[in-house]
Amino acid sequence: MKIDFEDCVVIVTGAARGFGRAIALSFSSHNARVHVCDIDDDGLSETYSLANSATVAIHHVDVGNRESVQAMVRNVEKTDRRIDILVNNAGGVLGQVGKPIEEISEADWQAILDVNLSGAFFMSQAVAPIMKRQKFGRIVNISSGAGLGVSLTGIQAYTSAKAGQIGLTRQLAHELGAWGITVNNIAPGFVRSNPTTERQWKAMGPSGRAQLIQNIALHRLGTPEDITTMVMFLASEYACWVTGQVISVDGGK
Repeated sequence: MKIDFEDCVVIVTGAARGFGRAIALSFSSHNARVHVCDIDDDGLSETYSLANSATVAIHHVDVGNRESVQAMVRNVEKTDRRIDILVNNAGGVLGQVGKPIEEISEADWQAILDVNLSGAFFMSQAVAPIMKRQKFGRIVNISSGAGLGVSLTGIQAYTSAKAGQIGLTRQLAHELGAWGITVNNIAPGFVRSNPTTERQWKAMGPSGRAQLIQNIALHRLGTPEDITTMVMFLASEYACWVTGQVISVDGGK
């Protein structure tokens, strides 16, 4: 199976580190024109330096801000005249830690919903008219095992936002399918891919880490590349009749 994205235009959100960076670098290595987005300018610059710079453009974008998203997508369309693939990867817990429900502020709740759920909606909303005109598109949302169950972090907003993103995936798959646009979702298991997951890993302690790995069927943690491989498949021609699906990439539970 040979996967190639020559002449394809790709947007990857949350591309300053972790999954987003790995996904962007993989698309770049498969000959796509990749637009990487984040609010972390230093991280974006590092992603750019690691990629084939001729195939990558960077954008400072807060995905939770609809106007910012719309402006960026207009610029991409103006430059490249099409958008073939969108990977909604931006998300996370924004440095928050688990607290009892009665201690959660409105601002903390909303901030996590903005980046994890509203961001996926705003980005999909912005690219949909372009993909409809093309009668082709691939949207891949990066959710979490927390969206299918409970979060290891205990953060209510994170679990809620990721579950909402899964619902959005299914709804958009039915709405956009008539135009040849597929919408799928990847729910990763625990992967040490960014400072937040590194803190979580450290906080588990030796016994907690051992138990986590023991509960994984393959008895190993995943890597960003494990997630990237599924993104490449879902964005490729080999997945042209796959839509509305939530695929757990978690080593087996």
